[in-house]
Amino acid sequence: MESVALPLLAFIKAHREWASVLMFITAFGESFAFISLLFPGTTLLIAAGALMRTGTLPYTPIMIGAILGAVFGDTVSYWIGRRFGGAVAAMWPFASRPELIPRGIRFFERHGGKSVFIGRFFGPIRAVIPLVAGIMRMPRGRFWLANATSALVWAPMLLVAGDLIGLAGERLVGETRVAILVVIGLAVFGVAAAIWTALRAARHKG
Repeated sequence: MESVALPLLAFIKAHREWASVLMFITAFGESFAFISLLFPGTTLLIAAGALMRTGTLPYTPIMIGAILGAVFGDTVSYWIGRRFGGAVAAMWPFASRPELIPRGIRFFERHGGKSVFIGRFFGPIRAVIPLVAGIMRMPRGRFWLANATSALVWAPMLLVAGDLIGLAGERLVGETRVAILVVIGLAVFGVAAAIWTALRAARHKG
């Protein structure tokens, strides 16, 4: 994760005028079903929030770009699910991870239309739910409402979390190393979560 996140973060810092576009791409990548699993969008958004604390990045363009990217990422996923239906399961990356679509369908059946809003805040399933909503033919109006309102909460939440982490990081390691500390810390957390998930799955299978 660090090998991708740190160069991208450095690029964002060096091109402040492109901050809104880059945050749009970041949130879009985190929300779009077909690349979310490979894209460190959450890490970049939290790190961007930490840089807003230091004044390195502008607040308003970052916030607007992140919200719009999250909305459009979910929208494209929903459209693909609605257009191709169950055939999506045979596409990459779902063909190599066949459990993702069924897990999303179970989540959607359990929570109904609320799943689009709720799912935004659940890591690995986040980008799958809009896709499943399309497959399940969720009405467009209800999808748009859940999509937009969840993005308005999710993106600022991550940026504010980064801002708070940045405040703590300034006191611990100094202003210039805050972003690096955030990225490495989130990478360690992500690895630990993946190991815990794998061990839990192995225990259930046993």
